[in-house]
Amino acid sequence: MGHTMTKQSWEWKKSEQEEFRLYLVSQERSENTVEKYLRDVRRFCAHIGKDTIGDIEREDVLCYKKWLLERYKTASVNSMLAALNCCFRFLKRDELCVQNCCVQRLFFAQEEREMSREEYFCLVREARRQGMEREAAILQTMASTGVRVSELRWITVEAAGRGYARIRMKGKERIILLPPSLRERLLAYCASCGIEEGSIFITSQGTPVDRRQIWRVMKRLCRASGVAESKGFPHNLRHLFARTYYEKEKNLVRLADYLGHSSIETTRRYTMTGDMEDCLHQLELKLLL
Repeated sequence: MGHTMTKQSWEWKKSEQEEFRLYLVSQERSENTVEKYLRDVRRFCAHIGKDTIGDIEREDVLCYKKWLLERYKTASVNSMLAALNCCFRFLKRDELCVQNCCVQRLFFAQEEREMSREEYFCLVREARRQGMEREAAILQTMASTGVRVSELRWITVEAAGRGYARIRMKGKERIILLPPSLRERLLAYCASCGIEEGSIFITSQGTPVDRRQIWRVMKRLCRASGVAESKGFPHNLRHLFARTYYEKEKNLVRLADYLGHSSIETTRRYTMTGDMEDCLHQLELKLLL
């Protein structure tokens, strides 16, 4: 069955897209997740070449899965399949849902992607050198707490004063502890900028900084400081926090609490501390004659 990306006979109606979007919002999915799921389903619609949703068969979805696996990394394929499965369940077509592809969990860090402590300090120093005090403070806050970009707006003057931020998202509430050294830095930054209340990290228009803004800044700082741009994305600071904490405390359960993970299996992916060479060295057990 040869599908191609040029087939457009089944067009996903805008009304159907809007219904699915509203469903995702009702499920308290993040804005980024909603946009990604819509984009992934549109990709499938452009590929499959069927006249109506009723004409789609499971074999069509399996062929699409195979097509994806020939072109994308397994983790990316699983992410796109998650969007499709969600849409099929929404459409009451559960029989179309397919299984994710099995991926062995990596047990060593990918050096080309993970940011080291030294590289992180390079970015902070470069931000200060360029007079970007707000950006330097953002980098240090994210690395010191493991907070997500979407949670930065809850880092307020009041939170810095009391030592913790109370975050409410997706129907959940959690506490982000602010270490004393970070509180001191944040309050000093607020005093220097005349920020007396509310969110600390806001734009000139008074809106919270977003992922794209921080991403662009990190790429710029990477170029200026000689750090690989592949490492310059906000979530890497959360990974840095997790690895640094785990190396110091070796407490996976407490780390899961700090990161707001409901599953320790998720946390384990954040705590890979050695590269492949380290793992190979560890496996030299002197068992050969």
